[in-house]
Amino acid sequence: MRIGVPKEIKNHEYRVGLTPGSVREYIAHGHDVVVETNCGAGIGAGDDVYKAAGANVVDTAAEVFATADMIVKVKEPQPAEWAQLREGQLLYTYLHLAPDPAQTKGLLESGCTAIAYETVTDRNGGLPLLAPMSEVAGRLSIQASATALQKANGGRGVLLGGVPGVAPGKVVIIGGGVVGTNAAMMAVGMGAQVTILDRSIPRLRQLDEQFNSRLTTRYSTVDALEEEVFSADAVVGAVLIPGAAAPKLVTRKMLSGMKPGAVLCDVAIDQGGCFETSKATTHADPTYDIDGIVHYCVANMPGAVPLTSSHALNNATLPFGLALANKGTGALLNDANLLNGLNVHKGKITNAPVAEALGLEMVDPTVALNS
Repeated sequence: MRIGVPKEIKNHEYRVGLTPGSVREYIAHGHDVVVETNCGAGIGAGDDVYKAAGANVVDTAAEVFATADMIVKVKEPQPAEWAQLREGQLLYTYLHLAPDPAQTKGLLESGCTAIAYETVTDRNGGLPLLAPMSEVAGRLSIQASATALQKANGGRGVLLGGVPGVAPGKVVIIGGGVVGTNAAMMAVGMGAQVTILDRSIPRLRQLDEQFNSRLTTRYSTVDALEEEVFSADAVVGAVLIPGAAAPKLVTRKMLSGMKPGAVLCDVAIDQGGCFETSKATTHADPTYDIDGIVHYCVANMPGAVPLTSSHALNNATLPFGLALANKGTGALLNDANLLNGLNVHKGKITNAPVAEALGLEMVDPTVALNS
């Protein structure tokens, strides 16, 4: 199979779909790899490094899309990209279709087969291809919140770790999954006062044990959420419903009860955001103010640290990618966990949460592949 890697074109996205090491793996399995020139510039891998790994370097993305059997990316295809996809071509990347009807329409019209990293599962029901970027985003959320809290950036002027004689800042994390846990690790490490809210008592118990009571765990109710958000210096939204749009847990009305200059950091923004006032931002212009509350809603947070992120992502995506390259759509039928990643096939939606979020008809993925 011919594997294609275009350069990412989303605003300030520096990650790359395949590192040179991953290129060598595909070639070792008998596949051809074509990459767009400078696709790895963001991770310090020039064209010469990709050539040494065995890739064919071409001048334009159009050449990649026109000749590849499978496109491997990081972020969801942009309009100029989905217009180049075709029937029978595999697309393997993050998609986040639930809040994005335009992209969904583009993929459906292309006729391609689109596998979303974020809905591939493992034997325990986890999300192995989302997890590494959730780890990065969770840790970055505290760095971003700490920066946004600085007075010059519109924040309260609070140092999260405090200093002797001055209380630390308070961080409230909504959701105790991978993002929330990694956010807590950073916030606790900085010396902040940390509370995590979740609706799973077993998960809260695990977090309490993991952090040895260095943070507070609370069962998430409306009352508890309001109480914690109103007292917070920074709130991290870390809620995920796989494939579906994120629930709006912090409303516009609640902003009036927050401390002026407090920060809302919405890590769920790729799935539409879990704050009612969230709208996607970029690394070039990451924050905005509503009712005196600073919002940080960058939709590709791990893109800020592409060297770490690209290698972490490739570690996770490579085994599934090789299976697709080796067996084509047959790999989906042979692996129920990979099949869960199928979102679009030949003009049909094959993921239930995506179909429900967009009000579209869903076709069983096995039926779609066999039709």
